[in-house]
Amino acid sequence: MPELPEVETVRRGLSELIVGRRVLAVEALNDKSFEYVGASDEDLIGAKVTEIRRRGKVLIIDLSSGCSLVGHLKMTGQMVFRGGSDWAAGHPTDSFVGELPDRSTRVMFELSARPKEANFSGAKLFFNDQRKFGWIKLMPTAQVEDLPFLQKMGPEPFWETAESEFLRNIRRHPRSLVKAAILDQTVMAGIGNIYADESLWAAKVHPATRVGDLSDRQLRQIFQAARAVMTKSIESGGSTMKNYIRADGTRGDYLEKFANVFRREGQACRRCGTTIEKIRVAGRGTHICPKCQHPPTAKA
Repeated sequence: MPELPEVETVRRGLSELIVGRRVLAVEALNDKSFEYVGASDEDLIGAKVTEIRRRGKVLIIDLSSGCSLVGHLKMTGQMVFRGGSDWAAGHPTDSFVGELPDRSTRVMFELSARPKEANFSGAKLFFNDQRKFGWIKLMPTAQVEDLPFLQKMGPEPFWETAESEFLRNIRRHPRSLVKAAILDQTVMAGIGNIYADESLWAAKVHPATRVGDLSDRQLRQIFQAARAVMTKSIESGGSTMKNYIRADGTRGDYLEKFANVFRREGQACRRCGTTIEKIRVAGRGTHICPKCQHPPTAKA
């Protein structure tokens, strides 16, 4: 599933390509993939894309009609833009470069040309999703923040108040393993398996440590590490190997250049030279340095 830097990469790519275009038509090829919530085609057709935002792992495409397209890629979602500059992001399949629509296409948007594209007939944005877990909803912009899962979502890591909110939220889970706690989107938005492993390595905290056994200083170090690794990943264009490519066609390269533990099992820790191991914590494959990240001490 995409994490915050990958969705931010999608947001930035789409912002370059579709802001200022009007929606000329929409076709939903799967009813569960596209839903109207207090809105209709009248709020979509002819409306101009004014801004593209992100909240956690969710994309929000604001329209001039006062409505927004709210979407989640989930596990196998893709956004593919065709028109002048071709661009794709999401789960890697042949749909990135193949003829569209194809068997995985769930929603198609026809978009207007921009003034500088006078000789071009327009553009299309395809939402592809092999497993049909992803979704797009059209709804009034004013109601987006009222979506239950957004109301429960924790702070964005780059908010000014994020560190204090993170500390308050995670302290509500003293018996939880720290990795499970930081993966909880109500604690902080956007962290997934990659950045959990990377931030815990950076803070020298074993992922199976109970939250209640960590000091405020250690928890702050985890937060600061998470924010730092996500910032670096955003700057490099996302991290999920071949899954995400930027609007200029280049791929994100965080894992290849900067990852310290994730998918580096069997390799030397960049800090101490000990061999990186892959274990399971909270039901997830987890990468650690057994020397830098001492396992929690069993209590009687």
